[in-house]
Amino acid sequence: MRHPDQRKDRACIRPEISRTDTFGKEGVSKGQYFDQHLKYISLNKEFIDFTKKDLSYLKKSNYDKSFLAEVYSIPEITLSKLKEGSAEGLSNVRLTYTSPQTFKTYANALKVMNDFKSGVPRTAYLGIVTFFHENRRVYISPPKNWNGYDVSWN
Repeated sequence: MRHPDQRKDRACIRPEISRTDTFGKEGVSKGQYFDQHLKYISLNKEFIDFTKKDLSYLKKSNYDKSFLAEVYSIPEITLSKLKEGSAEGLSNVRLTYTSPQTFKTYANALKVMNDFKSGVPRTAYLGIVTFFHENRRVYISPPKNWNGYDVSWN
């Protein structure tokens, strides 16, 4: 889905509730990320009746605008401040990457998958990778004036 020929300008937002469960090392990726990442995925145990919820906020025209406004309103922090605990009191923080090397430095330090495919970081939406680190939501994002994926970033 990250390759332009597959993506065809489509996007997929990552659900907050996991719909899959990984139960074994052997598979398509030959266990590449199992011990580091995949073994921690667990299925939701609470029933949620999505048919009774207004999900119009998830339409791309609504979602993108509010998602970008939210991400870029969050305080930007340095990796060293985040790692040393200087983000006290902040439930959400943002790190900005300007190159594949910067992204990989952040990803490696925070134990997030660091690979690109056709310039798209794994799990990125609009160039932004979202995850939790020590009970804090972290956004690794490109600069606010980002123009799209650079396919040479691999």
